[in-house]
Amino acid sequence: MIDDLNPTRRNLLIGAAALASASGLAAGTSPALARAPFARTQPAYFYRFPLGKAQVTMVSDGTLALGKPSDTMKGMSEAEIAQALTDNFLPTDSVVLEQNIAIVNMGNRLIMFDSGMGFSKAFGTTTGRLMRSLGEARIRPEQIDDIIITHAHIDHIGGLATERGRRLFPNATIHISKVDHDFWTDEAKLSDRTLGLFVRHARANLLPYRDRIKWVTGGQEVVPGVQAVNAPGHSVGHTIYLIESDGKKLAFTGDVTHHQILLTERPRTEFAYDSDPKQAVDTRLRVFDMLSKDRIPMLAFHFPWPGHGYLGRTGPETFRFFPAPMAIG
Repeated sequence: MIDDLNPTRRNLLIGAAALASASGLAAGTSPALARAPFARTQPAYFYRFPLGKAQVTMVSDGTLALGKPSDTMKGMSEAEIAQALTDNFLPTDSVVLEQNIAIVNMGNRLIMFDSGMGFSKAFGTTTGRLMRSLGEARIRPEQIDDIIITHAHIDHIGGLATERGRRLFPNATIHISKVDHDFWTDEAKLSDRTLGLFVRHARANLLPYRDRIKWVTGGQEVVPGVQAVNAPGHSVGHTIYLIESDGKKLAFTGDVTHHQILLTERPRTEFAYDSDPKQAVDTRLRVFDMLSKDRIPMLAFHFPWPGHGYLGRTGPETFRFFPAPMAIG
């Protein structure tokens, strides 16, 4: 009460400021406002986290639009697809996938897994930003020692070379399954209506490295700390990789699954771009069982950025993806 009757210097100053403000408003002037323009760009498209004594940098080749969900997801009705997407706050009119490319620094070598769409715009104009993402992460293409490929589909080998056939990674060795390489670079398939586009793009990106390719076999240590695991079905020689450093493991799962809901919570859903849909489902269930049982974290190429997380079993043949918390520092 005493303070109310005896104003301090601070209270007098506050009162004077309020009076001045009111006077200004009365005179028709505008008050000062804190302003910031709307940002027109997103932050840099890379993310880093540790793996034992190694460091993983995720970079993006941009988002890839597949269009109407029922065109690519088979075995679920349109109503079931729409309900699953709605329940997870996702749009029902189009499936949009990420392209999460992993670069693992083992200390003595720099290893990149897959490469995105590159110069092809077959799935829209938002792809093809790998080189920009590498620049944002301050990784130079000539620093990459090895590029390990899950399979030779257009969105996994597309960032290796320019449209004119110049290698973008001049010092890199390419590691890929021979059966997958041979299938997708087969000149006889160029005239095929369905496969032609994929074959042209695979030839444009893989043939410039023909003298720098090493064949991958399931169970083999591709380079120190990286083991190949056969995972056919999506493609004839589709391969996933277990990465290990100082006892810590991480699985780069390629296209075992494309969608964190439609092909993960319902893994028997088939995908239109699978070479052998039934085999792809069997592989998916086998890999999911391994990842969930052994609690191995995964890097999913097409999951929401950056695709790093865990699979938990929710039923005999159902799973859920749990994104890993962001690593700080």
